[in-house]
Amino acid sequence: MSGRTDEKYICGVDFAKIDALDMHTHVEIDCHGHRAYDDELVAATRAYFKMGDAASATVDDLAEICRRNNAAAVVFTIDAETAMGHRSNSVEDLIAGTVRHNDVLIPFGTVDPWKDDAVTRVRELVDRYGVRGFKFHPSMQAFEPNDRRFYPIYEEISAAGVPALFHTGQTGMGSGLPGGHGIKMRYSDPTLLDDVAADFPALTVVMAHPAVPWVDAQIAIAAHKANVYIDLSGYSPKYFPPQLVSAMARQLRTKVLFGTDHPYIGIERWRRDFAALDLPAEVAALVYRDNALRVLGVT
Repeated sequence: MSGRTDEKYICGVDFAKIDALDMHTHVEIDCHGHRAYDDELVAATRAYFKMGDAASATVDDLAEICRRNNAAAVVFTIDAETAMGHRSNSVEDLIAGTVRHNDVLIPFGTVDPWKDDAVTRVRELVDRYGVRGFKFHPSMQAFEPNDRRFYPIYEEISAAGVPALFHTGQTGMGSGLPGGHGIKMRYSDPTLLDDVAADFPALTVVMAHPAVPWVDAQIAIAAHKANVYIDLSGYSPKYFPPQLVSAMARQLRTKVLFGTDHPYIGIERWRRDFAALDLPAEVAALVYRDNALRVLGVT
């Protein structure tokens, strides 16, 4: 099986007609009203991002936002049931939503790395449901990505020819709660992914977010490993660490990806603040679309 393609389309997205490809968006609620996280975690996360209760969180909301902004988006949820004790919103429902909106949405899958069926679940989500990559959140899922017990999962993803995207750095999830809701940030140190990228050179690894407080290590890993990229989600660009902004215009110009972290960061705000960085137009074009097309196997 393979997720690579020589076509200009994935699902129904015509990449020649969009201005931007958001590589990092979440859906919080499925059609049954089931949320991705427990109520305490939802409330704390929304408070951290100053979202209020009105922020869009369904797959249909996301699709309309993309169309208004002439953009497409990769969309996912996180299966962290073992570590968090809460069943995620339905991946199948999310994928059905991307089918309804296949002109703008691209589905990624998720697997709980602690579950015995994780490897077969990867195969099912690729072969039966057509996902184009996988999202992991090591802090929420409470696992060290370079632990070899999880390597069979990466072997299956690599064989499918699709990317694996990992949360890195600090997280708004659980921020401000006692004990951070049990979420440990050390699992999201990007140096753990250096091992994964080295041991699986055919696997495209995306480090999600500017990995504060490990940004220097993140930059070094992305520059050193041809199969490693960074998505720029989770922060307004005006808060990007200066060394990351400098690297974006130089050694990482082909390795950084537009991403918002919707619904936590809005696309309009992200694009406005990115423009203020005043990067060269050719770099902006790479960030907004062209680099992502390589990650997704379109070019």
